[in-house]
Amino acid sequence: MTKFSLSASFRRVAALTVKEFHIVLQDAQSREQLFVAPFLMLFIFSFAMTMEVKNASLAVLNRDSGDMGRRLVTYFSSGPTFTRVFGLSGVQEIRPAIENQKALMALHIPEDFSERLASGRPVVVQTILDGRKINAAQIANGYAGLIVRQFSHAEGNISSPVRLDVDTRYLYNSNLTYLWFTLPVLLVLLTQMISLVVSGMSVARERELGTFEQLLVSPFSSVEIVIGKAMPAAVLAFCEGLVIHFVILTVFGVPFVGSFALLAACIGLFILAVTGVGLFISSLCSTQQQAFLGCFTYMAPSTLLSGFIAPIENMPAALQYFTLLNPARHIIKAALGIYMKGASFAVVWPEMLWLGGIATATLTFAAWYFKRKTQ
Repeated sequence: MTKFSLSASFRRVAALTVKEFHIVLQDAQSREQLFVAPFLMLFIFSFAMTMEVKNASLAVLNRDSGDMGRRLVTYFSSGPTFTRVFGLSGVQEIRPAIENQKALMALHIPEDFSERLASGRPVVVQTILDGRKINAAQIANGYAGLIVRQFSHAEGNISSPVRLDVDTRYLYNSNLTYLWFTLPVLLVLLTQMISLVVSGMSVARERELGTFEQLLVSPFSSVEIVIGKAMPAAVLAFCEGLVIHFVILTVFGVPFVGSFALLAACIGLFILAVTGVGLFISSLCSTQQQAFLGCFTYMAPSTLLSGFIAPIENMPAALQYFTLLNPARHIIKAALGIYMKGASFAVVWPEMLWLGGIATATLTFAAWYFKRKTQ
């Protein structure tokens, strides 16, 4: 009897899963959201979501009549950071250039620049940056310091009581190629979006089409309905995640030095955790539009608290503990470790434990809430 009941339950879940696949894949709008939008965002965001500063505008006020001032300007304009360089005729033009966003940074070279360098005396150049663009300004300021140090070392005319050379090396991403960091994170965010949208639309679609009541009077239990609704979202998100991973390796050439099976296991747990969130959102909403907005309302804080945009260590202590409940935090840490340094199970098992616990909690809560709403 128990075996028959279990077999019947599997058949009911399989039938509901097939029905969900059919509904999702038959709808043209759903197909666009699943098969066009993620890859479009992959190619756009991979270049748009970057902390690099390139092709920035530089305003130069060179008051030095010697050759060294012109050489310094050449150092600034010869690299990819400042490709749009224009001159200023006076100090009064610096503020308008920054205020009107004609330049991210202004370089002020004093009139005795060459003379002081020739005589071995210390000299200071001034940089003025647009504080409204705080991230770009900080990065550009770091580039400016590096350029000045390169100029100092190459010219060999700047004397200092102590000369200190720093040999800096970066592990796992020696050239600081930003795509190596961005694309594994985009893999996570896009799979999150797919699983959220598919699961978030499922119950709301039934209500909107008027078939929700039919589902309730069917022999399905609330657990079977949740499993049948969760399976298509998880399978579609996982399959698209595999395709995105393949595109990252072949099209963008991002190196992958870890275990594919371990990465797949981590992403699978993450998708289950997010699918539970999507089902809960879908149970709350009456229309697909409400569910769609609810999913993106969840995605915004989830991304902000994942450590991708801002380091978690920079957040207040209470917020750092709160981010432990965010599955995106754990999968990003695991994915970057597996991609870039070949992290093993012994390294990522705490993240997998968190993901498994969050998945269990979200799916259980979604089933409980769905059962409560249908009683």
